Amino acid sequence: MFHEQPINEIRNYFGEKVALYFAWLGWYTYMLVPAALVGVIVFLSGFALFDASQISKEICEANSTFMCPLGDHTDEIQNLSSTCTHAKLTHLFDNEGTVLFAFFMALWATVFLEMWKRQRARVVLHWDLYGWDEDQEEMALELINCPDYKLHPHKHSYLQSMIILVLSLFMICFLIGMAHVLVVYRVLAAALFRSIQVKQVNTAVVVTGALVHYVIIVIMTKVNRFMARKLCDLEQPRTFSERESKFTIKFFTLQFFVHFSSLIYIAFILGRINGHPGKSTRLAGLWKLEECHLSGCMMDLFVQMAIIMSLKQTLSNCMEYLGPWLAHKYRAIRTSRHSCGSREPELQEWRHNYLLNAVTTFSLFDEFMEMMIQYGFTTIFVAAFPLAPLLALFSNLVEIRLDAIKMVQLQRRLVPRKAKDIGTWLQVLEIIGVLAVIANGMIIAFTSEFIPRVVYKYHYGPCGSRSNSTGLLPHWLRQPQPVCFLYQGLPGPRQKREMGKCDPLQVWNILTPPL
Repeated sequence: MFHEQPINEIRNYFGEKVALYFAWLGWYTYMLVPAALVGVIVFLSGFALFDASQISKEICEANSTFMCPLGDHTDEIQNLSSTCTHAKLTHLFDNEGTVLFAFFMALWATVFLEMWKRQRARVVLHWDLYGWDEDQEEMALELINCPDYKLHPHKHSYLQSMIILVLSLFMICFLIGMAHVLVVYRVLAAALFRSIQVKQVNTAVVVTGALVHYVIIVIMTKVNRFMARKLCDLEQPRTFSERESKFTIKFFTLQFFVHFSSLIYIAFILGRINGHPGKSTRLAGLWKLEECHLSGCMMDLFVQMAIIMSLKQTLSNCMEYLGPWLAHKYRAIRTSRHSCGSREPELQEWRHNYLLNAVTTFSLFDEFMEMMIQYGFTTIFVAAFPLAPLLALFSNLVEIRLDAIKMVQLQRRLVPRKAKDIGTWLQVLEIIGVLAVIANGMIIAFTSEFIPRVVYKYHYGPCGSRSNSTGLLPHWLRQPQPVCFLYQGLPGPRQKREMGKCDPLQVWNILTPPL
């Protein structure tokens, strides 16, 4: 597992296209080592400062601050100090180190791409393919097979382009609608869990929602593949390389919305469209929209990413190997019952090769797509999940070996094809890098509580320029509040009646100005 890959031998047997895939995967895995180390250090630093957060201390000591009841069918008044554990857990991945790690990963993505371009150029120059052109070779092969071959003329139809655009937008809107299905599920699940008196309602909703999201990903991947192929058929590309490029763009776009729509909702929408006490936004006028976790939306985003990424890495690797292995064993058992049992070595070798699983021209495409989605999880929302590079590193160490075993022992050999780069996937990596910078910046600005903490620390806190506060909670409690949001001290009968009319509120919003 830790030996250098025989890239030249892979090229001699499978061709340059497969060899470049393993060269890229090996380089990506190698570059994940520093990212994983920094991520682990940031996460462990949160453990080291588990009890050092001033905000967590103030919340844990707020024994005389009471909150409105949560839910429509309960009048139980909560003590702010009951959220002490959640506040400490959130500090593990929502601290100053997380912000620095987001900056580091933005630089890492850029350095990784530039160094891969250099590595790719070195390998291709060694293979003497730097000036090779794929379209010209494809045309030459067609002329060898058919002397009367003529290149398909370029056709452009506004009607055809409009149809493809409308169908693509329809699929994107449909995938966004699937994210709304998850929203509806989470709202109904929250109401159900509260009705059966589940204690950790938000945690149960997030975990089950992540499982439902994973099932939707598995189903919609097959649908997206079918739709991407049909859209390519409508475009009628002239060459195979052009067809492969168009299929890559369409399939990745659809897969991006399937995998990341739920995370975008949690990071930037969840808890921000719920209305305010006395005027809550409700689904069908009955069920309130869900709130973030008691300690903020970063906890929900962390749990969602951890579950989806863990399931994708473990189950995908298992199915990627077990599927071809079971298919190969089934074909071998079925054929052995009807074979004449010839003992000639040559016939046995032919029979062994025949029993291997069939491959298509897009077999390598699936491996690239899996890695691109993983790269997206590793970079786009890494500010909320610092352990993503570590999981990707462990997964890739296994992925390289499984792909090698599958291609050598379980599948027929792919038709060797020349290539001087990884094609459109390089542009996909660049797009993911740009999205990672934008998404992580928005997480720090809107989802994390880093900025409100810094503003308090250097402007309103004991060491700030306008220091007149004995703590973050007293400072916040002096701000104008809704009549039934928080009460300092034990609430009286009138306050209890008012608090009974309250809507569920996001507790950790104490760090931001109230509505």
